[in-house]
Amino acid sequence: MISRRSLLNAAAGAGVLVVAQGTVLPAAANAADDPTGPAEWTRKSSSNGWRIDPVAVAVHHIEGTTRSVSLHQGDAAVILLHIARRWHYEIAGIDTGEGGGITAHTTRRTVSAAFESNYLSGTAIALHPRAYPLAGSERLWPHHEAIVRDILVDCEGTVVWGGDLKPAKASHFHIAVRPGDRALARVAEKLDTSRHREFRAQTAGTVADPAAPGRRVKARRLRPVTAG
Repeated sequence: MISRRSLLNAAAGAGVLVVAQGTVLPAAANAADDPTGPAEWTRKSSSNGWRIDPVAVAVHHIEGTTRSVSLHQGDAAVILLHIARRWHYEIAGIDTGEGGGITAHTTRRTVSAAFESNYLSGTAIALHPRAYPLAGSERLWPHHEAIVRDILVDCEGTVVWGGDLKPAKASHFHIAVRPGDRALARVAEKLDTSRHREFRAQTAGTVADPAAPGRRVKARRLRPVTAG
């Protein structure tokens, strides 16, 4: 995976002057009930309203990869697995270990932003988290961000991308609706590859064109919904 950071570091090593864009946000911003640093998440539910219940979490294989992750069973897992598949095929492979691969459910309750508590309920994933850490300066390439925006179109407002949050975490995605939400069930039914053979073929690298005018319009409309 060639990230913006690795390319900038290579340029610096070659004696090319590089001007950093943007500023690094403090890692402690928006910490759980403690804006001054990492905090222990003590609530029974994650910040998106899902109960923290290890019994509700199961291991799921990510189609097209050698990886499996633990996620909340049911509709949440279907949608998050779709995101992971598209990232793997269209942005960078998640099964090489590069960039941190993929992380999901955890029992570690220390968080540096409230939305990181969603890993505790199995309703969040991080794709290449070492390459795109919380409050890091690294950003996605523009064409990769366009793909992420298109993935959010697939999810129809049921998912938030960490690149739209403060502090930003471009590797992060979490379920944005409550358990039992009708939109969640509808989107999961649409994205479930076990139900739709034609969509399973689509996810293997022949997805809709993110640059298509109709998809771009939908992506722009979703931005206010996903901003946190």
